Amino acid sequence: MRTKSTKKNKINVVTLGCSKNVYDSEVLMGQLKANNKEVVHEDENDEGNIVVINTCGFIGKAKEESVNTILHYAQKKELGEIDKVFVTGCLSERYKPDLEKEIPDVDSYFGTHDLPNLLKALGADYKHELVGERLTTTPKHYAYLKIAEGCDRPCSFCAIPLMRGKHVSTPIEDLVTEAEKLAQKGIKELILIAQDLTYYGLDIYKKRALAELLLALVKVDGIEWIRLHYAFPTGFPIDVLDVMKNEPKVCNYIDIPLQHVNTEILKSMKRGTTAEKTKQLLTSFREKVPNMAVRTTLIVGYPGETEEQFNELKQFVIDSKFDRMGCFAYSHEENTSAYLLEDNVPEKVKERRVNELMEIQSQISFDLNQEKVGKVFKCIFDRKEGDFFIGRTEFDSPDVDNEVLVDAKNHYIQIGQFIDIEITEASDFDLYGIPVRK
Repeated sequence: MRTKSTKKNKINVVTLGCSKNVYDSEVLMGQLKANNKEVVHEDENDEGNIVVINTCGFIGKAKEESVNTILHYAQKKELGEIDKVFVTGCLSERYKPDLEKEIPDVDSYFGTHDLPNLLKALGADYKHELVGERLTTTPKHYAYLKIAEGCDRPCSFCAIPLMRGKHVSTPIEDLVTEAEKLAQKGIKELILIAQDLTYYGLDIYKKRALAELLLALVKVDGIEWIRLHYAFPTGFPIDVLDVMKNEPKVCNYIDIPLQHVNTEILKSMKRGTTAEKTKQLLTSFREKVPNMAVRTTLIVGYPGETEEQFNELKQFVIDSKFDRMGCFAYSHEENTSAYLLEDNVPEKVKERRVNELMEIQSQISFDLNQEKVGKVFKCIFDRKEGDFFIGRTEFDSPDVDNEVLVDAKNHYIQIGQFIDIEITEASDFDLYGIPVRK
C-alpha cells in the first residue's frame, strides 16, 4: 500500500517545451498564488508534494521527454515521495485518452484550455480579474508576452492547431496593461510570442494589427526592447518593418520559420508561398531594415524530399546568410495531412541533412561574428556562469541565439542592466568583449 508523503502542501510546476508553455505555467502559478497556494517552478529539491507537469506534444523527441517526465513523477507518487500528479498542456490535450489508459497513476489530465478545471483540482478558483498577473519564471529583466493563442494555418506537418485550437488574438489594451504591470516589476525586455504573430488582429480587428500593437507597446515606460518571435512568412505585414526601422525599442530582429524553399515541398507543406516569394520577402527585410537579424527554422526529410530538393535548400542557406538558424528532422505526426504521405526519407538521411545544414550555418555564423569584432553593441546581461557574465545584443534572443561573454575576473556587470560592450573576439556562436565605460 502506497504511503502518503510527509511534505506540507506545496505545488511544484514543471514546464516542458516552448516559451508559450513557459507563459502558460506563469499564468497558472499567478492564479495559484492569488489563491494563497504555495507554488514553486521546477523545484530542484522536489519539496512540493503536488506536481503539475505542463507538457509539450510538438514532435517525437518532445513527446518522448513529456512521457518520460510523467512516468518519473508517477513513480515518485507510487513510492510515496509525492501525493498528487496532474498533467496539462499540449501532449495531454492531444493524447488524453491514451495517457489515461497507459499511465493511470496520474490523478488527472487536462488540456490546453482547461485552466479553470485544473485550478479547481488544485483547490483554487479561477480569478477572471487577474489580467496580466503571472508569476514570471524568466530572469527579472525580460518576460514573454503571448499576444495570441492557437493557429489558423493549415501546415501539413504541424499538429499545433489540434492542441491549441483556432487563432484568438488578445486585445491591444489588455496587452498594454500586462506590459505595464511587467514594467512595474522591473521587466525591460518583452519577447512577443504566439503560434503566428503576423496573423495578429485579423480575428478581432479584421486586419493585421501587429504594427499597431507595437506602436502601443513602445509607449510603455520602462520597456526598452521589444522582440518578435514566430512570424509566419505568408501575408507578412510589411508595415511592421517600418515600425522596426523607426522605433528604437523594437529590436531589429525577427524569428520567422520558413521551413523550406523548394516550391513543390512548400506546396505540399501547405505554406501558401513559393521559393520566389520567400526570397523576395527576405530581400524586403534587408532593404527596409538593413541591419536586421533574421532567425529561421527549417525542416529536412519531409516526405518525398529528394536530394535535389535538399541541395536547393542548402544553396538557399548559403545565399541567405541567416544570422541565426535552427533545423529539425521531419517528424511524422498523427492526424496531420502530411501523415497521409509516406514518411520515406530514412532517419539516417534526415540526420545527415540536419548536420549538413547546421555545419553550413556554423560557418556563416562564424563569418558574421568576425565582422562584429572591434564594434560596440548595447547588451543586456542575463546571468553569471562560471568565470563569465553572459549577455545578449539586440540581435539575440535568450536560450536560442548567440551570447556575449565578459570575463568576470576582470570586470563586474550588474545582471539585468544594459551595458555597451566592445567585441574583442568571436567564435561561431559566441562573442567575447569588454565593457565600454562612459
